[in-house]
Amino acid sequence: MKICFLAASNSIHSHKWINYFADQGHKVIWISLVPATFNISKNIEYYEFTDGILYSIFKLRKLIAKLNPDIVHIHYLGYYALLGLFSGARCIVSTAWGSDIIFKKKSFFEKQIVSRILKKSKFVTCDAYFMRDELKKFNISEEKIHIINFGIDTKKFNKKEYRDIELLKKFNVSDQITIISLRNFETVYDIKTLIYAAKIVLNEISSARFILVGKGSLENELKKLTKDLGISNFVNFTGFIDNQLLPSLIGSSDIYVSTSLSDAGIAASTAEAMSCEIPVVISDSAENDKWINDRKNGFLFETQNHEQLAKILINLIKNQSLRKKIGKEGRKSIVDKNDYKNEMNKMNNLYFNLL
Repeated sequence: MKICFLAASNSIHSHKWINYFADQGHKVIWISLVPATFNISKNIEYYEFTDGILYSIFKLRKLIAKLNPDIVHIHYLGYYALLGLFSGARCIVSTAWGSDIIFKKKSFFEKQIVSRILKKSKFVTCDAYFMRDELKKFNISEEKIHIINFGIDTKKFNKKEYRDIELLKKFNVSDQITIISLRNFETVYDIKTLIYAAKIVLNEISSARFILVGKGSLENELKKLTKDLGISNFVNFTGFIDNQLLPSLIGSSDIYVSTSLSDAGIAASTAEAMSCEIPVVISDSAENDKWINDRKNGFLFETQNHEQLAKILINLIKNQSLRKKIGKEGRKSIVDKNDYKNEMNKMNNLYFNLL
């Protein structure tokens, strides 16, 4: 099968998805409108169109006519949808990511582009039930919509028998209880709530340490907040971490926290932490309650309620057996419902049904 993907090459989600099908022996063409931030596999025919959307459409039409792919798969229904509409492709599949179909500040033109590409697509995928409901507002049938999770490599993200002390030392941690967050420093991820909760936790358990992985426009503001609260020595801002180090860093931590105000399906970092068998404590926003059975395979707290979050963290820090129990149930949930290979196999079957 020859598949042409229209997707951003600066996204780890795109890389995981596209690499899977290249590794399965399919002929894979990848066209991105942005420069790659990850290495592109040698068995992928890769193109970057960075000369503006009109010239990119012209180049894509020529390329599609030349290569004649069986399927053109669009990831994220923005400019890639526009490319797909005018590509001349005979078989189009689309994947919605969330912000591309939830219109709060979208123009009439953007809405029309999304509407037209959805109608032209043979089928559409998304990774959350509320996104399926949003897609149905475009008058496409429910039978045309398939929920495919991006999935987690549950072999790569697995329980660690021993903490990687040398890695933790880079973040001023050794044998202390470690709470980790992997959400970027933007308003939607509400890291302030975690910092205020950290202050309460540290007032009671001064040996705890917090590792905040990510970057973002609020980084300096958040760092200042930790200084103002007198906890900057206990909170480490790491910046971005090499993806190869993440399984070890997550697996060497004791508790994972996500304070996000909104997520489209389960956040990848939450699923990775669950797969590593560490307990997760996440906000009750969006569809998190569809993945987390509170106090069974994780903990939910009321969005922006730092006092409730702190109370849960203190309980977990003091109760090792509870951390282990919740961690085991969390991993089981991910293996059963969000394993990367299982999800991609579902997608593979959908592709073949089009041929």
